[in-house]
Amino acid sequence: MGGAMICVMVALFVGAAFVSDIRSMRIPNVLTVSFFAAGMVVHLYTGGLDGVVYALLGGLAGLVPLIVIYSLKGIGAGDVKFFAALGTIVGAVNVLHVLMYSILYGGLLGALLLAYNRTLGRKLMLGIVSVFVSSKVEGTKFPFMIAVVPGVVTAWYFVPA
Repeated sequence: MGGAMICVMVALFVGAAFVSDIRSMRIPNVLTVSFFAAGMVVHLYTGGLDGVVYALLGGLAGLVPLIVIYSLKGIGAGDVKFFAALGTIVGAVNVLHVLMYSILYGGLLGALLLAYNRTLGRKLMLGIVSVFVSSKVEGTKFPFMIAVVPGVVTAWYFVPA
C-alpha cells in the first residue's frame, strides 16, 4: 500500500483510531482531520498536483460509500471520517479494498455476536443489512475498528504495492 512513510502513517492512524474506538466508541475529529491533512501534504510533497488529486480521489472513495451506510444508521460519523482520511493516505483503490475487507470482517463478527446471543433467526429477520454492514445490531454495538484492523491487514497483504 505504498512506501514506508505511507505504511507508518497507516499504522499510526489505524492504531490510534482503534484505541479510541475501543475505549469510547468514538473516533475524534482531531485524529481524522490531522491524518486527512497529513495525507494531503505527503501526496502534495511527493506527487505535486497529481498527488493532491490522488489524495482527494482517495478521500472521496472512502467518504461516498460510507455516507450511504451512515444514512442507514449502520456506522457512526467517526467511521465515515476515518475512511475519508484513510483514503487521502492510501488512495482510492486501496481504501476500497480496506472497506471491502472491513465489511466482510464486520459481517462475520456481527454473525458471531448474533449466534452468541442465541437469537440469530429473529435478529437476522429484523435487519440483515445491518448485520453484514453495521456496527449496530438491535441495541448490540461493537466498535467497527475491530473489523477495520483485520481489514487493513488483509488489504495490506493481498493488494500489490
